[in-house]
This record gives sequence, C-alpha cells and structure tokens, in this order.
Amino acid sequence: MTHIRSDTHTLHVGEQRGWRDTATRYALVPLRIFLGVTFVYAGIDKLTDSAFMSDSGAGSLGDTLRAVRDSSAIPALVDLALKSPVGFGYAIALGELAVGLGTLFGLLTRVAALGGALISLSLWLTVSWASDPYYYGNDLAYLMAWLPLVLAGASVLSLDAVLHARRRQRTPSYR
Repeated sequence: MTHIRSDTHTLHVGEQRGWRDTATRYALVPLRIFLGVTFVYAGIDKLTDSAFMSDSGAGSLGDTLRAVRDSSAIPALVDLALKSPVGFGYAIALGELAVGLGTLFGLLTRVAALGGALISLSLWLTVSWASDPYYYGNDLAYLMAWLPLVLAGASVLSLDAVLHARRRQRTPSYR
C-alpha cells in the first residue's frame, strides 16, 4: 500500500484530508490576517500623524512617554525613547509596518512574529504596564497572540510555504 506523509499524519493513497485536518492547517490564517492588518494600519497611522511624531504637544509620543515613565515596569526603556521621541516613533512605526507586511504575506513569518512580539512586549512593559486590571491594556494580549506564529510560522497561504516547496523540489531526495 502506498502512503503519503502529511504534516499531521500518514495518508493512504486516495484518502482525503478530513475537515478537522483542513481546519487545523488553516487555523492560524485568521490570526495572521488580523495581526498583519492591525500592525500595517498602526504603522501607517503613526507615520501619517504629525501630532504623534512630535517631541511635545497634544497627542505627541513625547508627552505620552513622559506621562507613563514613572508607572512603567522599565523606566530606563522610556528614558531611552525620550532621548529622541521622534526617532523612536519612526522606529516603532516602521517596525510595525515591516512586521505587518511580513505577517500578511507570510514572508519570514517567524521573524516577523518575533518582531511583533517584541514590539508588543516593549509597549506592555512601558505604556500599558499600569493598566488596572491588567486586561484593560491590550499590549499583553497582542504579545500572547504573536506567540503561536513565532512557534508555528505560516505553513499555508504564505510566501514561506512557496519558498519551502521550491527548495524541496530542487533538493534531491535520498532514501
């Protein structure tokens, strides 16, 4: 009898994947879309908001950082950002944009997800650390949402999957 190895189990020739296997394979796609779109939007929103990209003034990153400095878990991180709030703002915005696009296209998905997790972790430890109760701050939830993508990557509907399939076709199989 001929067998075909799949990601989850061995299929016999002619046997089709069940709906549970299909659902499992595609389970992270909605999360990828949500996080990707959200981070692209967040990056573009920051880049196009002149008030946000300012050292001071209503809605500025500088004033936001000064407001959360004493209540953050790592005030030294806020102090570092305060050395150049505009530069830090551009770094965060461009990071969010790169993470979002990588996640949406499924290109270097684990790296993009790690970047998203680190951005979320830094925001949680600074801006939303003082949220009480903790679940009012959304950065911790975003951090947790990134972790499955860090671990699993994007095996379907992604450039990572296309590149992996091409590499597999070029590499001879030795038995």
